[in-house]
Amino acid sequence: MLNLVLLCLVLNACSLVEPFVDRRREAGAKDEAHLYVGASKPNAPAICYNKWTTDFATLQKMADEECRKQKTGTHAVQTKETLFTCRLFLPNHLYFKCVK
Repeated sequence: MLNLVLLCLVLNACSLVEPFVDRRREAGAKDEAHLYVGASKPNAPAICYNKWTTDFATLQKMADEECRKQKTGTHAVQTKETLFTCRLFLPNHLYFKCVK
Protein backbone atom coordinates (compact mmCIF):
# COMPACT_ATOMS: atom_id res chain seq x y z
CA MET A 1 0.00 0.00 0.00
CA LEU A 2 2.80 2.42 0.89
CA ASN A 3 4.51 1.65 -2.41
CA LEU A 4 1.34 2.55 -4.30
CA VAL A 5 1.03 5.88 -2.46
CA LEU A 6 4.68 6.70 -3.13
CA LEU A 7 4.28 5.81 -6.80
CA CYS A 8 1.27 8.14 -7.11
CA LEU A 9 3.20 10.97 -5.44
CA VAL A 10 6.16 10.52 -7.75
CA LEU A 11 3.98 10.43 -10.86
CA ASN A 12 2.17 13.60 -9.82
CA ALA A 13 5.23 15.44 -8.54
CA CYS A 14 5.69 17.52 -11.69
CA SER A 15 2.22 19.01 -11.48
CA LEU A 16 2.43 19.54 -7.72
CA VAL A 17 5.39 21.93 -7.75
CA GLU A 18 4.00 24.75 -9.90
CA PRO A 19 3.59 27.94 -7.83
CA PHE A 20 0.10 29.38 -7.47
CA VAL A 21 -1.66 32.40 -5.99
CA ASP A 22 -3.24 31.26 -2.73
CA ARG A 23 -6.76 32.53 -3.30
CA ARG A 24 -10.03 30.70 -3.34
CA ARG A 25 -13.49 32.19 -3.59
CA GLU A 26 -16.25 31.35 -1.15
CA ALA A 27 -19.34 30.85 -3.25
CA GLY A 28 -22.39 32.77 -2.08
CA ALA A 29 -20.53 35.22 0.16
CA LYS A 30 -22.43 38.49 0.43
CA ASP A 31 -19.59 40.83 1.46
CA GLU A 32 -15.98 41.14 0.30
CA ALA A 33 -14.60 40.35 3.76
CA HIS A 34 -15.87 36.77 3.41
CA LEU A 35 -15.55 36.43 -0.36
CA TYR A 36 -11.93 35.29 -0.49
CA VAL A 37 -10.53 32.35 1.45
CA GLY A 38 -6.77 31.91 1.61
CA ALA A 39 -3.81 34.14 2.27
CA SER A 40 -4.29 36.37 -0.82
CA LYS A 41 -6.37 39.50 -0.87
CA PRO A 42 -7.10 41.65 -3.96
CA ASN A 43 -4.44 44.21 -2.99
CA ALA A 44 -1.98 41.72 -1.41
CA PRO A 45 -1.26 38.52 -3.36
CA ALA A 46 0.31 35.57 -1.56
CA ILE A 47 2.00 32.88 -3.61
CA CYS A 48 2.67 29.30 -2.55
CA TYR A 49 5.96 28.04 -3.95
CA ASN A 50 8.99 25.81 -3.45
CA LYS A 51 12.39 27.51 -3.17
CA TRP A 52 14.11 24.60 -4.88
CA THR A 53 12.01 24.71 -8.05
CA THR A 54 10.96 28.36 -8.49
CA ASP A 55 13.05 31.50 -8.87
CA PHE A 56 12.09 34.92 -7.52
CA ALA A 57 11.61 36.45 -10.99
CA THR A 58 8.77 34.01 -11.69
CA LEU A 59 7.08 34.84 -8.38
CA GLN A 60 7.46 38.58 -8.97
CA LYS A 61 5.88 38.23 -12.43
CA MET A 62 2.95 36.25 -10.98
CA ALA A 63 2.37 38.86 -8.28
CA ASP A 64 2.57 41.75 -10.77
CA GLU A 65 0.03 40.04 -13.03
CA GLU A 66 -2.29 39.45 -10.08
CA CYS A 67 -2.15 43.15 -9.10
CA ARG A 68 -3.01 44.21 -12.65
CA LYS A 69 -5.76 41.58 -12.92
CA GLN A 70 -7.39 42.74 -9.66
CA LYS A 71 -6.88 46.42 -10.67
CA THR A 72 -5.28 47.21 -7.31
CA GLY A 73 -1.89 48.40 -8.55
CA THR A 74 0.65 48.35 -11.35
CA HIS A 75 3.26 46.15 -9.66
CA ALA A 76 3.88 44.17 -6.48
CA VAL A 77 6.40 44.71 -3.69
CA GLN A 78 7.43 41.83 -1.45
CA THR A 79 6.43 42.28 2.19
CA LYS A 80 7.22 38.99 3.93
CA GLU A 81 7.87 35.28 3.55
CA THR A 82 6.70 32.38 5.70
CA LEU A 83 8.03 28.85 5.72
CA PHE A 84 6.00 25.63 5.92
CA THR A 85 2.62 27.37 5.75
CA CYS A 86 1.24 26.13 2.44
CA ARG A 87 1.24 22.63 0.89
CA LEU A 88 3.56 19.65 1.15
CA PHE A 89 5.47 20.22 -2.12
CA LEU A 90 4.97 24.01 -2.01
CA PRO A 91 5.71 24.77 1.63
CA ASN A 92 6.43 28.51 1.48
CA HIS A 93 4.30 31.63 1.14
CA LEU A 94 5.69 34.81 -0.38
CA TYR A 95 3.53 37.83 0.40
CA PHE A 96 3.32 40.97 -1.74
CA LYS A 97 1.52 44.31 -1.64
CA CYS A 98 0.20 45.98 -4.77
CA VAL A 99 1.43 49.54 -5.37
CA LYS A 100 0.95 52.11 -8.11
